[in-house]
Amino acid sequence: MESANGGWSRRRFVGVLAGAGSALLGCSTSSGVSPESASGASSGAPSKTAGSPVRPSPSPTGTPSRRAATGPRALYLGTYTTGEGGGRGIGVARYDAGNGRITGTGTVTGVTNPSYLAVHPDGRTLYAVAEQDAGAVTAVRLADREVLGSRSTGGAGPCHLSVHPGGRWLLSANYGSGSVAVHPIDASGALGERRETVTHSRPAPGPGQDGPHAHQFLTSPDGGHVLAVDLGTDTVYSYRLDERSGALTEVAQAHTRPGAGPRHLTFHPGGRYAYLANESDNTVAVCAYDRGSGRLTVGAAQSTGTGPGTSYPAQLLVTANGSFAYLANRGDNSLTRYAVEADGARLRLLDTVQVHGDFPRHIAFSPDGTLLFAANQRSGTVSVFHVNAESGALRLAGEPFASPVAVCALPL
Repeated sequence: MESANGGWSRRRFVGVLAGAGSALLGCSTSSGVSPESASGASSGAPSKTAGSPVRPSPSPTGTPSRRAATGPRALYLGTYTTGEGGGRGIGVARYDAGNGRITGTGTVTGVTNPSYLAVHPDGRTLYAVAEQDAGAVTAVRLADREVLGSRSTGGAGPCHLSVHPGGRWLLSANYGSGSVAVHPIDASGALGERRETVTHSRPAPGPGQDGPHAHQFLTSPDGGHVLAVDLGTDTVYSYRLDERSGALTEVAQAHTRPGAGPRHLTFHPGGRYAYLANESDNTVAVCAYDRGSGRLTVGAAQSTGTGPGTSYPAQLLVTANGSFAYLANRGDNSLTRYAVEADGARLRLLDTVQVHGDFPRHIAFSPDGTLLFAANQRSGTVSVFHVNAESGALRLAGEPFASPVAVCALPL
């Protein structure tokens, strides 16, 4: 699909960046917080049955633990800043941990196209990609929201980042150039110069792809390996990370069926299985993971439960107890609910529920796992759902919150 940035990013084919130049501006290192108001958005249709009957965790699974939470909590929102209708930086908000209501409180400016966000395990520093031709990653100190600086990722269009559980390395994926990068993190949370960049040169691109397109870079639950999901080569790469030097050594490749277009991988809390969302062919797959070798084995493609129209899976989440999984579907504008069975080895499709927004790009749990946030790119809204602990059922928590080109929602 075409994009507004030289054709490199399938991720941005929706047209929200129409009017942006083919060469996007680099990151600024200045910062500031300005007021930002918000209004509600209308709700959508009721749920439909499709089959039979975060504080984002510092662990790579992104699955929260269930513990009581009360009062207001922090929420950070990713967007594009260079396109028509986009935001002015990282959105800052609060949400009520009980009822899920979001209130906007400001914006961290001085960051360009912060389309994906992650927080350091110590909770003191926020990291954002700068999704542009001259890709970069930026660190923001949360105590005063000061931008601590940006570093080049050595590639184009970074779309995902994560912090290694030890807190010393930032991992990022360059979609446009099909490469992954490693940056050191110092004691203050600031980033050092890039230590490693690896471009995915094999296998050859899959059907309809013009090259490699790294879409995610994360750490396995045991911490022994880091894995890169590449949509362009239909491959998940496993690496060993040298925690002293930041160097990467490839140890295995896992291949999907041709043209699947793998986008996002989420591990089951048990660590033996993971679930892969395939963007191009609208499927998911259960993967077995070998901790010793880092090898991932991709299982058969399964249905997302979406309707006959075109739909693109975006992201998977798994509950902390490993009982349920959720998939965001762009196009069908729904969230699929799966029962996780056989200690993680099987997904059983339960149903889909409408997301009450357009094009859900990113989903995340609150720290206690009782709320699920969905960032809806086209409608510029964030929907919040109550998560039933027993059944996994989702219930909309009031009117969606308006946020310009909402592509990431990070509840702390």
